[in-house]
Amino acid sequence: MSIQDARKVAEDEGVDLVMIAPTAKPPVCRVVDYGKFKYEQLRKEKEAKKKQKTVEIKEIRLSPNIDTNDLNTKVNAAKKFLEKGNRVKVTLRFRGREMAHMGASVHILTDFAEALADVAVIEKQPKVEGRSMTMFLSEKKN
Repeated sequence: MSIQDARKVAEDEGVDLVMIAPTAKPPVCRVVDYGKFKYEQLRKEKEAKKKQKTVEIKEIRLSPNIDTNDLNTKVNAAKKFLEKGNRVKVTLRFRGREMAHMGASVHILTDFAEALADVAVIEKQPKVEGRSMTMFLSEKKN
């Protein structure tokens, strides 16, 4: 129907003429109470937000001269994070003279990933960024 007819119908019923899809050919309008329409939209958005799951990134920091027991402790902490559905960022931080031996320390991150192989998968391979080497792990999908 024409815009004038639609406005007249809306006026007669005491409600508003709301344009639903202005880009459509022809534009789609609806005769509704605008306040109620906005309220319903807000409720739908809130409901959608409730159902979506946010994934946090938890960081675990290691040093190049970490001992095996300390590494196991960090592995257990990472397992807990992964079981809760979070992603894990493993950072190997270098200080001073440790910077000269960055290549020799890659095995620490690979050992860390191997220890978590049953519950995690490597999302991003180890990468050097300034004074640190980072790797991302995420939960393994069954």
